[in-house]
Amino acid sequence: MEDRKIWLKLLKEKYPSKQAVCGEIINLNAIINLPKGTEHFMSDIHGEYEAFLHIMNNCSGVIKEKVNMLWHDQLSEMERDEICTLIYYPREVLSRKKQQGVLSEEWYHMTLTYLIELAKTVSSKYTRSKVRKAMPSEFEYIIDELLHFMPDEDGNQYVYHEKILDTIIGIDNSDEFIIALSELIKRLAVDHLHIVGDIFDRGGSADKILDLLMEYHSLDIEWGNHDILWMGAASGSEACIAMVVRNNIKYNCIQIMESGYGISLRPLVLFAEHTYKDLSPMDAAYKAISVILFKLEGQIIDRNPEYDMKERRMLHKIDYENKTVECEGRIYPMQDTDFPTIEKGKEYELSEGECEVLNELKFSFLNSQRLQTHIDFLYEKGSMYRRYNGNLLYHGCIPLDEDGNFDGIHMNGKTYMGKEYLDYAEMIARRVRTSNPKQSDLDFMWYLWCGRKSPLSGRNVKTFERTFIADNTAWKEEVNPYYKHYYSVKTCNMILREFGLYSKLSHIINGHTPVRTGKGEEPVRAKGKLIVIDGGFSKAYHKTTGIAGYTLIYNSHGMRIKAHQPFESVEKALQNNTDIESTSTMFETEAHRVMVGDTDNGKKLKEEIEMLKQLLKYYQDGGR
Repeated sequence: MEDRKIWLKLLKEKYPSKQAVCGEIINLNAIINLPKGTEHFMSDIHGEYEAFLHIMNNCSGVIKEKVNMLWHDQLSEMERDEICTLIYYPREVLSRKKQQGVLSEEWYHMTLTYLIELAKTVSSKYTRSKVRKAMPSEFEYIIDELLHFMPDEDGNQYVYHEKILDTIIGIDNSDEFIIALSELIKRLAVDHLHIVGDIFDRGGSADKILDLLMEYHSLDIEWGNHDILWMGAASGSEACIAMVVRNNIKYNCIQIMESGYGISLRPLVLFAEHTYKDLSPMDAAYKAISVILFKLEGQIIDRNPEYDMKERRMLHKIDYENKTVECEGRIYPMQDTDFPTIEKGKEYELSEGECEVLNELKFSFLNSQRLQTHIDFLYEKGSMYRRYNGNLLYHGCIPLDEDGNFDGIHMNGKTYMGKEYLDYAEMIARRVRTSNPKQSDLDFMWYLWCGRKSPLSGRNVKTFERTFIADNTAWKEEVNPYYKHYYSVKTCNMILREFGLYSKLSHIINGHTPVRTGKGEEPVRAKGKLIVIDGGFSKAYHKTTGIAGYTLIYNSHGMRIKAHQPFESVEKALQNNTDIESTSTMFETEAHRVMVGDTDNGKKLKEEIEMLKQLLKYYQDGGR
């Protein structure tokens, strides 16, 4: 009773009158009966900034669908494409049209009319309050008037509307207004964005992607193995640092390190040129950082026997006389055995020169302000997994054994499996952001990147073999049984229940593994219970997948998979009004339209309504 009095007192401070309570109950009831906003799912972006930017701008084709729906019969395909390109890149399109001398009062009037009509359509599922908050403050009043004018019998509202447009054009404010409307349309077309892992590596512009995401209005991130690698590197894990550097040299993406984050590779290149004189500077640097990496990995595996990765220590297995190496019981010829920094009997000890290089790199990673800002953002918005509106989102896998039961890792006298394992992994990942992280925690960040039973990796990574052995039979990476069992409805339901999701409408949204569309693979598995949305944003995957990425759209009508073809460039899009060619497949249609009241936020609003009803009864009873 005492707690209830305190609770009612706090509520009264916010709602000091009966009418204030009634007004809020009416408002919240109206909100929960609106259609749910559109969720947009993307995964495995891998630094491909231009393709990512375009998918963000076209909202996985949602904007084009709306334009075609509104004006399919009135406008030609070319005219509709021009409207879309303007919305995607308003500043660039306006600049080009000015240079071409094709802008006129008539063009501005027509364009503003189209944009206002489209903005009305995409704003229809939101409250006026939410739409106003999405508007640029300097145009808030005018846009609000234009979106909500109603025709009357004398045409006064129409005249009022036209006068506003004439004034905007007359005072040369049209460009700014077009930009504001375009940004509003894109913001309202997608209510919430999910990034299901792997922003970093392969492509060279993850830093630009993170800059873009930091400005986005509503999003969450589920960490991928490449993200956790950079998080470990930025927190001081030497093995993660070595792997990050190696990846970016391998994929010719060193600009993200040197230009993006101010991390100089000069000490590494100078050391490598001196150590491996017969190689070109970057080939030498790649070899040098690879050797450093394999030494550091050997040290981690030796320090952590619970990782059960002893066979991954490869350097002491090299037979220099015969130029071979023993791998999983077989002897393989090596392409290269010139390793002057490896000393017999001390194979995993860094040389003095290697220590100096590593210390320089570590200092640069820890003191790159832009990198640290981006990593802090990953921690703020990210997690190992997320439950959102009845769906379970994670990047890699939930480790299983061969029989399809939960499997995991034995740490500190306890075996972690299922949800508890992912919670434990997240705890360790967050703990390394202290000023003086434990070495064991930094080691675990490397394990999450590539460990045998890591939920972010899910495979036995064979970096050494792929680097030094030509015979690709040694490259085969054993994957976790999860990837065999996740085609089963029973397995998916087991995983969903483990995370507290029991609805028949719940799904697993998974990234990480490229869908080989060219070989007949489908992204929807287990009769729709699991959706894999890594179709291969990275150009390095296009030959493997046959396409350039899957995204997922979940709106009030159901779920749609969007398959995308490769994107040429923003320049081509501006020149020819070309879009990413996408095909859409509705794989689940809701029997009843999903409303805000059916979402996680809607459940909170319903709880708030119940509390307000109790406060209303308190007022009605005279404050008793």
